[in-house]
Amino acid sequence: MLVSLICVCAYLIGSISSAVLVCRVFALPDPRFSGSQNPGATNVLRLGGKLPAILVLVFDILKGTIPVWGAYFLQIEPIWLGAVAVAACLGHIYPIFFHFNGGKAVATAFGALLPIGLSLGGLLISTWLFVLWLTRYSSLAAITAVSLAPLYTWWIKPIYTLPVSFLTVLIIFRHRENIKRLLKGKEPKVGDKKP
Repeated sequence: MLVSLICVCAYLIGSISSAVLVCRVFALPDPRFSGSQNPGATNVLRLGGKLPAILVLVFDILKGTIPVWGAYFLQIEPIWLGAVAVAACLGHIYPIFFHFNGGKAVATAFGALLPIGLSLGGLLISTWLFVLWLTRYSSLAAITAVSLAPLYTWWIKPIYTLPVSFLTVLIIFRHRENIKRLLKGKEPKVGDKKP
């Protein structure tokens, strides 16, 4: 019962679309229908610059961290912590408050992984930054980092490997269109302007 309640709360927290709200505050176009049409920090960066993008990134990370950290301190079993993390990410991807039109949940998944340890967070950020620096593809950086997350988790805290794998599958599934565009050479790079 407690786990179900936490999962519902995690989904509702995840459903708060920070990208849409920040764009409204800064009088920017709705990121669901502009640029890459993804309500996430990368698209907001293209639409409005660094400050709105940073705000979106921070809020999206907190959407994953808050429910998972809360469940962690309630001593929820690791497998169910994974369910809480997935619920927060599903809220971001299919937000009930925004007609189920959400983003890719990369930042939210990252936030959900932070309670496992700052060392894991450091490895994921380093991987993302390196791939982004190498290729300028934000989606490829995210896919690479999330794909390595179960391996990093196994090194650091093996008990959380399975729940982290749940998140990996979800995030890669959500990036399936990006993967198709990457294979075709049509994926936009960070710094490219989209009409």
